Amino acid sequence: MKIRLKKLSDQIVVITGATSGIGLTTARRAAQRGAKLVLAARNEDALKQLSYELARRGAQTAYAVADVGIEDDVRRIAQVAIDRFGGFDTWINNAGISIFGRSEDVSLEDQRRLFQTNFWGVVHGSLIAVEHLKKRGGALINLGSEVSDRAVPLQGIYSASKHAVKGFTDSLRLELEAENAPVSVTLIKPAGIDTMLVEHAKNYLDVEPRLPPPIYAPEVAADAILHAAEHSRRDIFVGGAAKFISSGGHYAPRLLDGYMKRFVFKQQKSGMPARDRSQNGLYSPGKALYERQGYQGHVFESSLYTKAAMHPKAVMALWVGVGLALAALWRARQHPV
Repeated sequence: MKIRLKKLSDQIVVITGATSGIGLTTARRAAQRGAKLVLAARNEDALKQLSYELARRGAQTAYAVADVGIEDDVRRIAQVAIDRFGGFDTWINNAGISIFGRSEDVSLEDQRRLFQTNFWGVVHGSLIAVEHLKKRGGALINLGSEVSDRAVPLQGIYSASKHAVKGFTDSLRLELEAENAPVSVTLIKPAGIDTMLVEHAKNYLDVEPRLPPPIYAPEVAADAILHAAEHSRRDIFVGGAAKFISSGGHYAPRLLDGYMKRFVFKQQKSGMPARDRSQNGLYSPGKALYERQGYQGHVFESSLYTKAAMHPKAVMALWVGVGLALAALWRARQHPV
């Protein structure tokens, strides 16, 4: 069944984790393109400020204060969308948090809390969204990660949660396809993105953590998400590095193990002393209304790989054109006038 999705300018879009990082960038770019927005996060003051900002630019918005780990909160997000706009067309499960530290050092309480947000938040959002979208059609977009396919050290429970998100999303997609439900289900798998992830993470290391390079701009992820809102895609890797890590984990896992043991431990440790461990966004909202933390290194502002993945027909046509041109050139050389 071919699923037809509306133009973004005709959509009502729900975004969880809307006041920071990828969610914030996605909200602003969706508003620029004329979408009506339902914004969800734990920080009510930030939601009010963001709603005011977007309204001044002409966007129609509503917001819901919600902890996605609590099912009743997520149901309230859907109800706000229904009460304000009559429903929604795209639901983006973006909210997430990380923990840095050796798996043996991280408390089980903290690990369970992370799963409550990263995994159960996606489950709550997906099931509630699908209940509505099966009646009117639309898109469900879940945020996975490059670590959905390949775990990294020092972010073990985060990697596990993103593996779980992938498993749940893939299974749900198949079930919906089997019943010909008019719902597109996409898993977005970003590489490292310059967001507030590190700032909000709980840290068990003795130094400040950092993301291993290469790092991409949040706009690259936001554009992939909004592309999936208009075009049915199974999954989209954000950044060529994400595809490389996934492929390496599949085809050469032990080789990638060796690389990670040699480099990735060091790459995730900065030279700065660790802040007080209580300064994190695991249990309460972190710093809001920032798209980027400000990665101290090169940030890729675009990704040719992701652009190609989003527009495969155009890329294929380009290669066909190049092939025809080369063939014509070869024939001209073989048979000069």
